[in-house]
Amino acid sequence: MKKVAVIMGSDSDFPVMKNAVQALKEKGVPVEAHVFSAHRTPKQAGEFAASARENGFGVIIAAAGKAAHLAGVLAGHTTLPVIGVPMKASVLDGMDALLATVQMPKGVPVATVAIDGADNAALLAMQILAVSEPELANRLEEEKRRMAQQVLEKDEKLQAQILAL
Repeated sequence: MKKVAVIMGSDSDFPVMKNAVQALKEKGVPVEAHVFSAHRTPKQAGEFAASARENGFGVIIAAAGKAAHLAGVLAGHTTLPVIGVPMKASVLDGMDALLATVQMPKGVPVATVAIDGADNAALLAMQILAVSEPELANRLEEEKRRMAQQVLEKDEKLQAQILAL
């Protein structure tokens, strides 16, 4: 199975992004996490992205706050899917990072999840890999069934409460 890279613009992003790493590991997806800065280590970030496919990666998740150029820098150096996670890191509550991540120029796409959306970034990465990994697809389908069952159980409890009124 291909690996997923979780790249953070700062180690301060890890408290949020560890959820993505944990989710990937729980589903048996190989994952590596690194800190690269679009502005302070652009050469290293570009080299990582440019060699990611040959190094066994299938998807890159990039988390950054404020100017949030990391996902775009990585996407500019690879044809692998890049998922941007805008981080809440400034007085603008992450809106600056969201706009910087989602507003990519034509030809350099970055899929973007919610501010601090590490969990959905991991899930999207797994869904991308699952296109060619039937076992992973089965695990994800089972998870969706489990979530649906939980909602139905909550509805059942609600209906009982309503009947008791």
